[in-house]
Amino acid sequence: MAPKRFQHVAIVGKHQARGIRPLLEEIIDFITRQGLDVSLERDTALNTGISSYDALTPAELGERCDLAVVVGGDGTMLGFAREMAKHGTPLVGINQGRLGFITDIPIERYREALGPILAGDCEMEHRPMLEGEVWRDGHSIFEGLALNDVVVSRGATASMVELKVDVGDEFVANMRADGVIVSSPTGSSAYALSAGGPLLHPSIAGLVLVPIASHTLSNRPIVLPDSGEVRMEIVAGRDASVNFDMQSLASLLHGDRITVRRSSHKICFVHPKGWSYYATLRRKLRWYEGVV
Repeated sequence: MAPKRFQHVAIVGKHQARGIRPLLEEIIDFITRQGLDVSLERDTALNTGISSYDALTPAELGERCDLAVVVGGDGTMLGFAREMAKHGTPLVGINQGRLGFITDIPIERYREALGPILAGDCEMEHRPMLEGEVWRDGHSIFEGLALNDVVVSRGATASMVELKVDVGDEFVANMRADGVIVSSPTGSSAYALSAGGPLLHPSIAGLVLVPIASHTLSNRPIVLPDSGEVRMEIVAGRDASVNFDMQSLASLLHGDRITVRRSSHKICFVHPKGWSYYATLRRKLRWYEGVV
């Protein structure tokens, strides 16, 4: 349930974007005029030169703030959401990017959407995350957390990667492809969708396993329960890499195993009242085109 009113707002911006400073200052002014305290994420403050407010690390923001406003695109949200996961801080996204499935408030409508949200009149939605490791010779050499997906890809000089895929205690298949995506419901509208995977409603407790450009046409995307662990072992292919959203490990070796499972952490997204997942799909995927 939404709180009666938020008190302290963290501001995070895509600080590389042209013209971001005046936009952030405008949003900050709007929030402070509602009587709320504001702190800036440290990199945002340093790179924009906004110095009138506390500049805090993500950990400090998670401890002090009860809402985070992320201004940018889905990539900005992904990076910050991973930082906020263990704190449970609700996130609202103002879209300055192109598509914006999870930064769903258009920049030109932020005032009418953000005002009621700051007063606690909003929808709150919890999304599952993924976590996992890379194992080599019985030792974990890398750990990652992802909101969208975990992707194992072939190296730049290799024609493919071959992965032995297990789910829980069961062998699934050896997949020969450009790579394999393990996606959360949130990530089903991202890379997995581009690779031919299905959309998965955020309320479904599932994962999507999607081969990328499979060398065997019968290897198709499959929806899995998220109660089990997915394991992918490198069988063939040079210089394969794995990406947990924005965290990457390159030069995987034959025999390396990548494990993926549902994380104990969840992300809380805040939406305007009346928000609809289906309306987001219609708008972002242009499903309304051709309809009278």
